Amino acid sequence: MIKDDLISLIQQAAKAAQKAGDLPPFDLPAIVVEQPKNPEHGDYATNVAMQSARLARMAPIKIAEQIARHWPAAPFVGRVDVAPPGFINISLDDGWLAQQVAVIQASPATFGNSDAGEGRQAQVEFVSANPTGPLTIGHAWGAVLGDTIASLLQATGWQVTREYYFNNGGRQMRLLGESLQVRCLELMGQYRPIPQDGYQGEYLRWVAAALYAEHGAALAEKEVDFFRAKAVDAIFANIRCTLDRLGIHFDVYYNELDLYETGRVNAAVQALASSGYAYQKDGATWLRAADLGLKQDRVIIKSSGEPTYRMPDIAYHVHKLQRGFDFVVDIFGADHHATWPDVLAGVRALGYNTDGIKVIIHQFITLLRGGEEVKMSTRRGQFVTIDELLDDVTTESIPGKDVMRFTLLTRSPDSPMNFDLDLAVKQSSENPVYYVQYGHARISSILRKAAEEGFGPAVYADGDLTLLTHPSELALLRQMVALPEAIATAAEQLAPHQISFFATELATQFHAFYRDCRVVSSDPADRATSLARLRLCDAARIVLSRALGLMGVTAPEKM
Repeated sequence: MIKDDLISLIQQAAKAAQKAGDLPPFDLPAIVVEQPKNPEHGDYATNVAMQSARLARMAPIKIAEQIARHWPAAPFVGRVDVAPPGFINISLDDGWLAQQVAVIQASPATFGNSDAGEGRQAQVEFVSANPTGPLTIGHAWGAVLGDTIASLLQATGWQVTREYYFNNGGRQMRLLGESLQVRCLELMGQYRPIPQDGYQGEYLRWVAAALYAEHGAALAEKEVDFFRAKAVDAIFANIRCTLDRLGIHFDVYYNELDLYETGRVNAAVQALASSGYAYQKDGATWLRAADLGLKQDRVIIKSSGEPTYRMPDIAYHVHKLQRGFDFVVDIFGADHHATWPDVLAGVRALGYNTDGIKVIIHQFITLLRGGEEVKMSTRRGQFVTIDELLDDVTTESIPGKDVMRFTLLTRSPDSPMNFDLDLAVKQSSENPVYYVQYGHARISSILRKAAEEGFGPAVYADGDLTLLTHPSELALLRQMVALPEAIATAAEQLAPHQISFFATELATQFHAFYRDCRVVSSDPADRATSLARLRLCDAARIVLSRALGLMGVTAPEKM
């Protein structure tokens, strides 16, 4: 990583200055290297001199000057400048930048990857919707976030397990079975109301029709458990098909009921009681959450004897750690913001370290159609499914999967999102997915046409990269070589939207390069430059394809 290498160079320069007596002895503070917003300030900058002023008892500008003066030679650094009141600005070497085209071409499938995870085990749990109905747009955001985070972790050296946690038992599922039973009886002329808090969605009519076609009047004799099981099977089959359309596949489907059957929930309750972190009050069992740093205690077993959702979740997370995961990522919707701290507190109360468990809460999505909000309610059956949205946003040139995945990665999950269906199908630069994919298609078109004119890969393979000196070429190269840091930062911060930002900026830089630089010239005198620029285009195609691939988005060759 360039930033890591720069930090090492800063440390070496400071030590050299101290050894020469140009800086007094002191330990450097933590060094932060950032990319300046103003490109005139270089490619990278650090304020370490200002952070060191009190320690060195020197003016920041003097410290910066000595670090710059003793800067060790490095092929990727072109210039080191000092700016008041003590910034050190570093510019990448133009020649080194041009040679990175060869580096990218040599590793098209892995450029940007790292081994930061060192092969350790990570688990990403996401979607985790109970099989009570089709997946909606709210589920889609969690699905895309989780899948992309898993891909980023894999790209940074983690062994990743994608896991889906669900419950097909309890009151919720009983209501589902009763609701399906009502729909089946309707087909036989027996009418009764949907139970209170039951499910009214049209999807249960479809399940009922299939069951009636198979069993006929014999359905009248079936018990509720039969309908519950059939509803679960049908809805889960639909969920899996929907996820497949989004390009999402899980390694593990974990049933909450297994926690009860294996005794993990009871064992966790008993352990909490033995340690003094669980107590009885009003016939219920409470977690001493206040003693664990939270605002108030929480019920984990109701007076009826039924556990609240916190208790199996505590047992589930304990089992995650027992399975040997070094890093656990939970993707939850905004409705979980008040519950996950209780779960982690319970895990800590059982003696486990939760530092390796990271929770991401994504906010709600407002679906807009014709400028108006689409109201959704799962139980009342008023919602738009992911499948319907995939159909709605599919165009002749862009699959619905690409539109949804890219759009859902254009915002940080901690910010609410408006999903504008009108924008999603626009074939213009206003639509971010179209803009970026068109960039890849344009590169592919350039390379394809060049091959038709006798400038195929075998011809430009040895193009002279030292000829890449135009400002637009260098600007494109600077964005391309930033991919490793973009991946590392997005993985470390669990912020996959940063990859969409990177891809958009890369497309912007390529469009500018294409505007400013003729790639293939018919003039024999420009042949060498054409070959170099074709290599640059090929490398840009690789980098853009890698970024899109991490997001699970297609890199089209034609649009």
